[in-house]
Amino acid sequence: MTENTPFLPGLSPVTGKDLCARFDGGRLSSDGGVLLLREIEHGLGLANVLASCLRDDRAPSRTRHSQAEMIRARMFAIACGYEDCDDLDALRFDPAFKLACGRLSESGADLMSQPTLSRLENLPSWRELARMGLGLIDLFCDSFKTVPARIVLDIDDTADRVHGGQQLALFNAHYDDYCFQPIHIYDAASAKPVLSLLRPGKRPSGAEAAGILRHVIGRIRYNWPRVEITVRGDGHYGTPEVMDLLEAQGCGYILGLHTGAYRLLHQLRQAAPRRSRWRGATFETLRRSFLKIAVRIEELKSRIKIALPSAYPYQSDFRLIAGRITAQAP
Repeated sequence: MTENTPFLPGLSPVTGKDLCARFDGGRLSSDGGVLLLREIEHGLGLANVLASCLRDDRAPSRTRHSQAEMIRARMFAIACGYEDCDDLDALRFDPAFKLACGRLSESGADLMSQPTLSRLENLPSWRELARMGLGLIDLFCDSFKTVPARIVLDIDDTADRVHGGQQLALFNAHYDDYCFQPIHIYDAASAKPVLSLLRPGKRPSGAEAAGILRHVIGRIRYNWPRVEITVRGDGHYGTPEVMDLLEAQGCGYILGLHTGAYRLLHQLRQAAPRRSRWRGATFETLRRSFLKIAVRIEELKSRIKIALPSAYPYQSDFRLIAGRITAQAP
C-alpha cells in the first residue's frame, strides 16, 4: 500500500541519502493540544451555560448538532487561532477537534459546517445575549473557591478593526479605521474575564458605560452581596453618569480624569445660574465653551493686559460665571 502511494518528487539528497516523502502518514492533526481545552471547558461548563440562554426551534428529528456542541467547536477553533467561521469547513474533519467535541475521530460524525455555525451566531436576540452576559458573570463568580472581601474591576474599550460591511462597524477617527469598539471588564487581581460586550466603533457615552456597569455590579452582588468593588478605567469613563452610579452603589473608583480635575469642572458648572443651560452641560461642552478661548497676553510695566476675542459668543455668560466664582472665593 505504501509503495502505491504517490511520493513527493524533486527533493534534494541530504549527505548523499535520497529523500522519499509520501502522503502516507494517516489522519494527523496539527492541533493535538485542543484536547487540553476540552478538559478545561468540561470543568467550566461554559458551552452548556451559553447554550442554555438560547432558544432552539429546530425539529429534533432533523437536528445533527446541538447548540452546546456548536458553541464548543467555535470556542476551540478560535482558541487555536482559527478566527473565521469558515475555518470549520476544514476543521470539521479534523480528528483532534472531533474528539474535543465528544465525537470519535474515525467513526464519529463530522462536525458542523460554516453555514450551520453562521445561523447559530445570528440566532440570539438582544435579551438572549444579555442572559449570556449574565451567565458569564455567574461563571466568573463561581470560579472562586472562597468569596473575596474586595475586587477591583478594570474596564476598557479597544478597537477591533473590520474588513467588510459588518453591522455596528463605524469609522473611528482616533484609530483612523473602521472598527468595532467592544468593552471588556476584567478582575484586576486574577485577570479573569468578567464581561466582553461587542458594540459600535465609537467611544461609549457616560450613560452607556453607567448602564453596563449597573448590570455588572448588580450581578456580582447577586452572587456576592457583601463584596467591596472598586472600578478602574481611562479618563473617558470619568463622566458624571458613571461617578454618580458608582457612588450610589457604594463602589470606589479610580478613573483617568483624577478627581481634582473633575472637581474643578464640577465647580465651573455649579457657578452657572441655576436655570442656565450650562447647568446641564457636559464637561466637554464646558471645556469647548469656556476654557478653549483664544487669548493674547501682554505684560506691561504696571499690569498684565489680557485680550479676549471680540467675537466670543458667550461674553455675558463668561462675565456672569467669573463674577460668581470670584464671589465664592475664600
